[in-house]
Amino acid sequence: MKYFTLLFCLSLINNLNSQNLELYEKETFIFKKDTLHYRILKPLNYDHNKQYPVHLFLHGAGERGNDNISQLMHGGKLFLKKENREKYNSWVIFPQCSENDRWPSLKSDTWNKIFNNKITKPNKSLGLVIKLMDEFIEKKQVDKQKIYVGGLSMGGMGTFEILYRRPNMFAAATPICGNGSKKLASLYAEKVPIWIFHGSDDKVVSPKHSLEIAKAIIVSGGSPKMTLYEKTGHDSWTNAFAEKDFIKWVHSKSK
Repeated sequence: MKYFTLLFCLSLINNLNSQNLELYEKETFIFKKDTLHYRILKPLNYDHNKQYPVHLFLHGAGERGNDNISQLMHGGKLFLKKENREKYNSWVIFPQCSENDRWPSLKSDTWNKIFNNKITKPNKSLGLVIKLMDEFIEKKQVDKQKIYVGGLSMGGMGTFEILYRRPNMFAAATPICGNGSKKLASLYAEKVPIWIFHGSDDKVVSPKHSLEIAKAIIVSGGSPKMTLYEKTGHDSWTNAFAEKDFIKWVHSKSK
């Protein structure tokens, strides 16, 4: 089993490196005794005298661990596209959730269960992401008016959660096949433009959760954009990343 795991990891590393994902630099964020692994992509032709947008992306449950590479599996290539780097040049941060943790504070281990509808202490991994972002956006090379967040599956859930924990931080959000607290949507509904994605045939995280939270946002005064893909299961991120206006829409938003 250990031999198989080693071969899988080596294969994954070789596959990711072949896609130029090694351009994402390995970093760690340490708070007290806790460590968050993350990858960061510097802006193209980085100039320390300029300010750049920041795009935070939260991965799904399958990419948890401490190898600091698996989190780039879905979405990493999107930000490396020549057009995206040239037109929408920005910092891109991919943190990695630890193996026995999860981004959202769920009531149970079942993804389809609703969130606690009250603000409690975040799980350790998301708490570290929040602390990292609180510090990172204070850099003089960051455009505070253009901080973005997105994520898929468990990361889509984490996106909804970090929005209510830091509603004044983000200029736009793109949760994919996620779930979140409907009651707490009121904390960010009128502050953050949101484009929600889901597959209509998703059997892992039901699309009804995205529909319900979109409704909650509307009821709270927000105006979310939503795309529901027919005949699409849980991997709706493939469709979302293929949207020609995905990055354009995100970067059109500013606080």
